[in-house]
Amino acid sequence: MRLAIVAAEKALYPVRLLCRCLEVSRSGFYAWLRGRPASMRARADAQLSVEIAASHAESRKTYGSLRSLRDLRDSGRKVSRKRVARLMRHQGLAGCRRRRSQRTTDSNHPFRVAPNVLMREFQVEAPNVAWATDRTYVWTQEGWRYLAVILDLFSRRVVGFSMSDRITRQLALDALREALVHRPGIVDLIHHSDRGSRRGDGWDNAVVESFFGTLKAELVHRWQFATREAATAAIADSIENFYNPRRRHSSLGYVSPMVFELQHATAALAA
Repeated sequence: MRLAIVAAEKALYPVRLLCRCLEVSRSGFYAWLRGRPASMRARADAQLSVEIAASHAESRKTYGSLRSLRDLRDSGRKVSRKRVARLMRHQGLAGCRRRRSQRTTDSNHPFRVAPNVLMREFQVEAPNVAWATDRTYVWTQEGWRYLAVILDLFSRRVVGFSMSDRITRQLALDALREALVHRPGIVDLIHHSDRGSRRGDGWDNAVVESFFGTLKAELVHRWQFATREAATAAIADSIENFYNPRRRHSSLGYVSPMVFELQHATAALAA
């Protein structure tokens, strides 16, 4: 089977590298290639390995075996997670792992702490019932770049975000303004931040903290940004072209936020 993987991938990677990674000899590979027929299972694994590699590439090299498995099953493949994980290991493919998160909440302030209306009820039944917001920071070679986001708790979709060189009130207002442009006519909305029941309690805004952990693991910690402009472009691209429309979310049944909203709207029309 490993020889079949080498044969399937040799157009993309050097044979010497593939043989070393898969622990097979080059002479054995070429001998097999000249006349040894591959088994049906080996041929199937070789084809599946190509599809797994494509899923991993399309995920911006972030998916582990479970999300890749969902991609394969949505394309009609009947395959187990164990088999996907094995073939990913053979190709050296792995998902992104998070680092320990750091809190960005400033609890040392004289301002009134707003009551926690949401009370950690992060599961809501429809869009535009509750939004959650927070801010974080990204290092570039020009200095810090600050990011504020607003997520719809129904679909975990980023409905508004803004970036600035300074962490100011305007940063949050710009994100809110963008969200209201994208979601006009909102009434009776809970707009929640982490200044909740107790100062500095990160669990009060766990959904946004989780989003920041994902963004940093899958993008920020994998790149060094030369400029603030480069960081802004990369983060905007990640949110608009990957996270919202394509990234599979575990709390949504492993579909993306936009697909989850579409499923909800379709079901409402059919009801």
